[in-house]
Amino acid sequence: MSNLSLPKDKIRIVLFENIHDNAVQYFHNRGYSNIEHLKGALDGDALKEKVRDAHMIGIRSRTQLTRPIFEAAEKLMAVGCFCIGTNQVDLECAETLGIPVFNAPYSNTRSVAELVIAETVMLMRGIPRRSWGCHAGEWDKSADGSHEVRGKTLGLVGYGHIGSQVSVLAESMGMTVVYYDIVEKLAIGNARPCESLNELLAASDVVSLHVPDTPETRGLIGADQIAAMRDGAMLINASRGKVVDIDALADALKRDKLAGAAIDVFPKEPASAREEFQSPLRGLRNVLLTPHIGGSTEEAQAGIGREVAEKLVKYSDDGSTLGAVNFPEVALPQQSNVTRFLHIHRNVPGVMSQINDLFSRHGINISGQYLMTDPNVGYVVVDVQKDLKAGEGFRKALAAIPGTLRFRFLN
Repeated sequence: MSNLSLPKDKIRIVLFENIHDNAVQYFHNRGYSNIEHLKGALDGDALKEKVRDAHMIGIRSRTQLTRPIFEAAEKLMAVGCFCIGTNQVDLECAETLGIPVFNAPYSNTRSVAELVIAETVMLMRGIPRRSWGCHAGEWDKSADGSHEVRGKTLGLVGYGHIGSQVSVLAESMGMTVVYYDIVEKLAIGNARPCESLNELLAASDVVSLHVPDTPETRGLIGADQIAAMRDGAMLINASRGKVVDIDALADALKRDKLAGAAIDVFPKEPASAREEFQSPLRGLRNVLLTPHIGGSTEEAQAGIGREVAEKLVKYSDDGSTLGAVNFPEVALPQQSNVTRFLHIHRNVPGVMSQINDLFSRHGINISGQYLMTDPNVGYVVVDVQKDLKAGEGFRKALAAIPGTLRFRFLN
């Protein structure tokens, strides 16, 4: 059977936004050498031109993969988001074109957790105000408004991988931890679940947010929720920018309802370092502002580089989609003396029977078959005896099956 998958050195990979060299090294170690490694993001026609002949692309948070970009990338077979979030990608469009998207949901967990703990300490000690004062020539050694974190209550909104790590670190420093999550989660250590968001807000000296960007979480913390917090409490957001009403937060900080805040993510962020950052929180002396760097440590980026590159290579080499965020997940055994056939199709009745009938009519014996579907697409992987011959008519017949999005043979 002819190998329709390109040789590895012909598969073109384009990496944007200064993705860690670990990713490049991983690709090279697995035989992929046709790599373009760009320092920044592109958009518009420049992005279209760059991805036109790409088979795999890697991005971080600034590159926007919209339908026009996908339609321009006619050879594209997979996308890697070298970050946690995938909001910058039109996932539905990618799926309908048969393109799985992979990300790194856990590799920067520790980095974000450590930042949250550091900000908790700095806010409780009043460091933002004192740092501003020293820069202005002031010398305020007063203990007013400066507190230890030991014995204070940290409220975690969201108790997933990051929230639970923050919980462990906070408890090790003597804090009491409460959490609220819409999904029931097993408490770690002495952390205590709350029945409602308002219960958590009323109980916490510091509230830290660890939720995804969904229609339900947008505007989760607004004027009413801030009013439910303790007077003099602090708010930390290193999750998603649209979770907090920034105007309501700025107002609460100006009138001392809240004693401080640390914000790493914003509803509207600059598209590049050349664009000025705008926020009503600028200039407030009781606020720590950081430019979306929660996961930006060298250790995290190195881990992300390897994790996402590994997922892309596995998909290219053997068709595994484990870890895809927009695609049926199929975990596959390594190929052993077989030719592997990958078929992506719209999830409509009758496709599988036509595929099997085609193999049967050509006298091709199937040694292994793996199928997974979601409401939109079906993904079938078929292993057959290695080196079986099938002509161009067989391949054309596969492509002609109604609902076919794309197919590939791996030797």
